[in-house]
Amino acid sequence: MKAWMTKALELLRASLEPPKHELNELDWKGALSPDKKRLTEHLSAFANQPGGGYLVFGVDSAGTPSGVDEKTVETTVNQLANLGRAGLEPPVALDHTVDDYESARLLFVHVPESAVKPVHLRSKGLEDAFIRSGGTTRKASRQEIGTLMLNSRTPRWEDLHASVLLPDREFATKLNVEPIFKMLERPATTTHEETLAWMAGERFIVREPAGGGYVTNLGAIAAARKLADFTDLSRKAVRVVVYDGLNKATTKQEQEGTKGYAISFQGLMQFIMSLLPQSEVIEQALRKKRTVYPEIALREIVANALIHQDFSITGAGPLVEIFDDRIEVSNPGGLLPSKRLDRLIGTQPESRNEQLARAFRRYKICEERGSGLLKAGLQIELYGLPPIEFVAGPNHFKVTLYSPRTFAKMSAKERLEACYQHAVLKYYSDSAMTNTTLRERLKMPEKQRSMVSVLIQEAIDKGLVKSADPENKSKKFAEYVPFWA
Repeated sequence: MKAWMTKALELLRASLEPPKHELNELDWKGALSPDKKRLTEHLSAFANQPGGGYLVFGVDSAGTPSGVDEKTVETTVNQLANLGRAGLEPPVALDHTVDDYESARLLFVHVPESAVKPVHLRSKGLEDAFIRSGGTTRKASRQEIGTLMLNSRTPRWEDLHASVLLPDREFATKLNVEPIFKMLERPATTTHEETLAWMAGERFIVREPAGGGYVTNLGAIAAARKLADFTDLSRKAVRVVVYDGLNKATTKQEQEGTKGYAISFQGLMQFIMSLLPQSEVIEQALRKKRTVYPEIALREIVANALIHQDFSITGAGPLVEIFDDRIEVSNPGGLLPSKRLDRLIGTQPESRNEQLARAFRRYKICEERGSGLLKAGLQIELYGLPPIEFVAGPNHFKVTLYSPRTFAKMSAKERLEACYQHAVLKYYSDSAMTNTTLRERLKMPEKQRSMVSVLIQEAIDKGLVKSADPENKSKKFAEYVPFWA
């Protein structure tokens, strides 16, 4: 039995007790009315009703359960679903079931309360919104429309339902929250009810007063045991592809994730790091192996790709592509209008998905202070890699890290970008770029000071950096800051 049916049956019993009467929350009918406009008004009223409402078919005008046949059920459900989808603004998705009541087969239709109110007739104004009053459906007054608007909220993507209505016992089969308890360093819940209460508080699920509830997009994308269980999110799994060479001609390996981002993030990073080339370094007189790319930088970039993607773009998800000379991390969704490619490092945090970003910060997966790319940039310099490359397309955003290259093998564009990013990193470290600091970043000896001076002057001419003190005429001790500082 569907979770909402308990409440529906209670209301039907109360409605059919003498004296028989219809309720604000429930309306019973013998059969489907041919008046489509009136049916749409009923759906509007129930969608505006706190807690939603129910239509019950198979109860005659005298209040006697008479039942419905299969053909009636099919016709009624299809017509109401079409009216809810095409006749109302915003659209309303209905649920239904057929159940026995006093030996009669009745059709129960659940009209959920809409988060966005007032729900009104499509192609009409807000004044064509309806409410339930005294067990009947009537047009809402101006004052009542104002009250509905005050109780309306535009749902965020994270709040939307990722599942159909589920009974309480099924939430644990869809979501795995044990790894999140460990990330939060908190004890696990001890009872099923405690777990459900925590899930609801975390906004992983929305519970219905009548029992059961829905898994939200936030709950599914963070903690799904199988993303494939949620139709709209199945294509949002992270894909990791390893290519043989410098292009996509030959694929060596491909792996697609199956779980929610939060509970699988550590495993994802371990898998990516295991695929990367390694080099030997000397640390504390011991020879050790380390990956060519810094894990801290990759962690921040991959986390950003997961969090900041545009979930409204269907058929595409985060992608990690590993080539012989670079690693590319991309996600659906262009750059936010308030952001600029040359101001991403150290910028104030902003996300399309604020709840997801906040959750990942609490789970210690990412930063939410704008310092994630700053840390990544510092690590890139420490490893002597070329500068981070940011590319924004109309429907995608890509970050590329390149394997180590000497100054001589960097392109002119890469050299200028390395100079600019170094100035940015120094500025946010309460310092300034100098010839010496840039030489150290580029792993260049003192004898190449003049080459670095030429690079800095070119960056000034291109409007990327400027002198921190225009009055200082000494090139040797000059300090430089980003053009916007």
